[in-house]
Amino acid sequence: MGETTFDSTSRIMHVVPAKPRSTVAPLRGLPQVQKLLESAEAAALLAEFPRGAVVEAMRGALDALRRAMLDGGGEVFEPVGFLDRVKAVLEAERLPHLRRVINGTGIIIHTNLGRAPLAEAAVAAVVETAAGYTNLEYDLDGGVRGSRHAAVTYLLTRLTGAEAALVVNNNAAAVLLALSGVAAGGEALVSRSELVEIGGSFRVPDVIRQGGARLVEVGTTNKTRAADYEAAITPDTRVILKVHQSNYRIVGFTSAPALAELAALGKRRGLVVMEDLGSGTLLDLRTLGLPHEPTVRESVAAGVDLVMFSGDKLLGGPQAGIIVGRRDLIVGLAKHPLARALRIDKLSLAALEATLRLHADPERLVTSVPVLAMLAERLPALAERAGRLAASLAGIAGLEVAEADGVSYSGGGSLPETALPSRLVTCRAPGLG
Repeated sequence: MGETTFDSTSRIMHVVPAKPRSTVAPLRGLPQVQKLLESAEAAALLAEFPRGAVVEAMRGALDALRRAMLDGGGEVFEPVGFLDRVKAVLEAERLPHLRRVINGTGIIIHTNLGRAPLAEAAVAAVVETAAGYTNLEYDLDGGVRGSRHAAVTYLLTRLTGAEAALVVNNNAAAVLLALSGVAAGGEALVSRSELVEIGGSFRVPDVIRQGGARLVEVGTTNKTRAADYEAAITPDTRVILKVHQSNYRIVGFTSAPALAELAALGKRRGLVVMEDLGSGTLLDLRTLGLPHEPTVRESVAAGVDLVMFSGDKLLGGPQAGIIVGRRDLIVGLAKHPLARALRIDKLSLAALEATLRLHADPERLVTSVPVLAMLAERLPALAERAGRLAASLAGIAGLEVAEADGVSYSGGGSLPETALPSRLVTCRAPGLG
């Protein structure tokens, strides 16, 4: 029989059906958490995991079992099986969120998988730096405060031909800092063909606005000339911004002014010309048999005042936003309040310095930097590795293994039109899609 209640406000009598005895009876057998903790079986859990975590896992498991019983699923409490489930939960929660994975996507610089894997020298530099104190902002020779950018500035100017350099925590930050420091309160001219969006809905127009500048679109989607930029210049114009079409291409009836032409226009009209190279490379990829991607040195040589690019794409280093260019502009950006908010940390700096040192050693560069090594690898070598992998997997029971021709891509907003011939290993197993 159910329980009868009377609501004095609505003057309505409610009859609440009683739970079936078959459901209520097993619930009485559920132990209290304290009793479980005092059991001999729980001692091993308490020796391996923090007490608070064990208590929380037990409560969660009891709640789940209680709900299952109320649903009439026929579950019963069994001490050993219950504690096994608690241990499985604790072990799963102990696993780090960031775990090493195998990249089988065919995308070398995969944004969702952490972009560029680091070179061994960069990993060693991170470990060495993380294990103790460092001279991050201390001049060991002079015994005075130093700059965290000293080592990478020297390497970047040497590798790019720029007068000065500054590093922040990612390329979006580099673009934001450059615009805030040079164009805030004024206008930034950008070709309509370069108002790009990259991953995570990151859009150039939004960054320009956040940097305090007003976007002025010039030219058309497929054709923009230097004359279009010049016609758009007003007394409020501060910057001509060039954005590399790194993750897409406009082909056919198109034209765009050369960088040197824009740089000359900027100098003639007293404007700063800056370029967002995105995945910017220090190495001419044609040396690897790949199509040309503009290098940072080429942009600097063309007369661009500020060039911004990523550290964790074609460079093959850690996440970083790198700015190279005119010394007076770089000095001003380094003093900007945003520079501290966006500054790079010591571990990323250590990895970046080690990666740049590899770029300064052409004989070891391609074999030492994983991204470049993968881009340089040719089909015969890939086929040989695929064959070895397929042979090692063939012995797994229930797994159907085969080889096939396919393609890979650079990824990371670079070489969007270039398919890299590859050899694939395909696997089929029961229960897998």
